[in-house]
Amino acid sequence: MTRHILVTGGQGQVGLELKRQDWPVDVRVHFPTRETCDLASQASLFTYLRSYDFAAIINCAAYTAVDKAEEDRDAAFRINGEAPGWLADTGVPLIHLSTDYVFDGSKQGFYTEDDPVAPLGVYGASKLEGERAVQAGQSRSVILRTAWIISAQRANFLKTMLRVAATNPTLRVVDDQRGCPTSAEDIAAAIRVIALRLIEDEGAPLGIHHFVNAGEASWCELAREIFVLSAAAGGPVAEIEAITTADYPTPAKRPANSRLSTSKITADYGIHPRDWRAAVRDIIDELVGTVPQTGV
Repeated sequence: MTRHILVTGGQGQVGLELKRQDWPVDVRVHFPTRETCDLASQASLFTYLRSYDFAAIINCAAYTAVDKAEEDRDAAFRINGEAPGWLADTGVPLIHLSTDYVFDGSKQGFYTEDDPVAPLGVYGASKLEGERAVQAGQSRSVILRTAWIISAQRANFLKTMLRVAATNPTLRVVDDQRGCPTSAEDIAAAIRVIALRLIEDEGAPLGIHHFVNAGEASWCELAREIFVLSAAAGGPVAEIEAITTADYPTPAKRPANSRLSTSKITADYGIHPRDWRAAVRDIIDELVGTVPQTGV
């Protein structure tokens, strides 16, 4: 019997990597477009949900324009806050992707799932409302918080660095925000493990879990690693000038500390995140060319 899984936000970084995952032969994963399944419309969503007897839902859809959200509050809260609650009230097992932005970044050290939340802006507040809506819903659910997503797909920090370096020899990058650069491919692999467990095991661990790649970096350190690997592969290179958050003001405040502990997901699901540098190397391999295994 075919088991159907719905993925919302299938055209985002994680959604596109979920398409590349090796799913069991009896699992069919559906990636509807926004025109077919619009998460901003409860009627559209429920119409699509009646198309199949879904065994699980993976919600990767989100309003992710962090700065624009400051003046587009209603749209951010509808997609990030209300819609996850609609999904959680279907009774179908749900994996909901969330964010480090639910924290204010003031903690010294890595955030655990039990640390107090205190979002700094509209985006983080809307995602926190979504978490609470999922927790209040009828579905068995896993909320997966992640951060600093990079991949060979769509727009992200790594691709921006490579693109801008093609025409700029020196780039100014913030050095006083720290986090865990995380591969969308690795997030998708973790989601696959969790989704199949939720389908097959009614006793699967639920609740909030963190997934990020191992280790930590500032944006500046991430940029320098990108260009070390890009140079080794014959790709774009730029010098990096470290700056502070105050030197690069944005409408929305960013957490100074976005580091997330992953000990719970390891204990509950046996998922051991690899180092972020290995993830960056794989992305550079795909975008630029093979990075030599020695000397870098």
